[in-house]
Amino acid sequence: MRPSPPGAPPRPRRPGRLRRVSLPYLLLLPALLLELLVHLVPMVIGIVMSFKELTQFYIRDWSTAPWTALGNYSMAVDFDAPVGEALLRSFLTTALFTVLSVGLCWLIGTAAAVCMQDAFRGRGLLRALFLVPYALPVYAAVITWVFMFQHDNGLVNHVLHDQLGITDQPSFWLIGDNSFYALLTVSVWKGWPFAFLIVMAGLQNIPRDLYEAAALDGAGMWQQIRRITLPSLRPVNQVLVLVLFLWTFNDFNTPYVMFGKSAPEAADLISVHIYQASFVTWNFGTGSAMSVLLLLFLLLVTGAYLWLTSRGRRTADV
Repeated sequence: MRPSPPGAPPRPRRPGRLRRVSLPYLLLLPALLLELLVHLVPMVIGIVMSFKELTQFYIRDWSTAPWTALGNYSMAVDFDAPVGEALLRSFLTTALFTVLSVGLCWLIGTAAAVCMQDAFRGRGLLRALFLVPYALPVYAAVITWVFMFQHDNGLVNHVLHDQLGITDQPSFWLIGDNSFYALLTVSVWKGWPFAFLIVMAGLQNIPRDLYEAAALDGAGMWQQIRRITLPSLRPVNQVLVLVLFLWTFNDFNTPYVMFGKSAPEAADLISVHIYQASFVTWNFGTGSAMSVLLLLFLLLVTGAYLWLTSRGRRTADV
């Protein structure tokens, strides 16, 4: 650097490399602190609570609750005992519910996105209408479905029984075995527009020349979907399925608004089951242990899924 001539004002000093590198992290620091307070701190507290015999007797000062080591975990995974048996039944119900919901959301969303690719009159209006279930607040949408599933004056029974005559008598949709299908219907209705939005965005990146060349070679619509659309959407679908799986398996708002604190056995999802174990029976230690087990399961499934998909991607590239 050349020295300044005599009498000239000093040149402004440029910020150092350390300052330029640290500035982005300083700007992110408030968001990181809020993330720490909102998510990580309750997570750590929940893990600590899972090792304590925390009941309503220690709720005023939970730090004085006695330690149980792995007692809460052993109770949760003892499938011969009532607590473990109920947890296993809720886990299997949630797994079946998640598989059906994610599969139907992906299928309906993909089919709608493929149908909306070609330009036609009213396409923009249909796209906007398709996104309405995703844009509505969860509580307003689910409460509306609760009214529709009412036994005496609900719209579902009015259409199925009174107008179409499909059922012999009005069905109870919010109790008994039908509660599973009612919950699945609401979950798919809320979730498929998100799949539609993601798949539709992925379809925009597929060159139209591929479809034109395939059509010239005599490929029909199903062959084009099988040979062009689905392989091109593989990276998008991998992320979409994972996100839908995590959202559906952890969904608490939908079953809680539909059924309240005590969901029917057929619709006893694990999120509501953990809530009942914690805030209904006042056994926060056992509920925290169940939450930690659920977290470990989701981390294991997510890690295995990412490993399998990345391995399959590397194999396809080779």
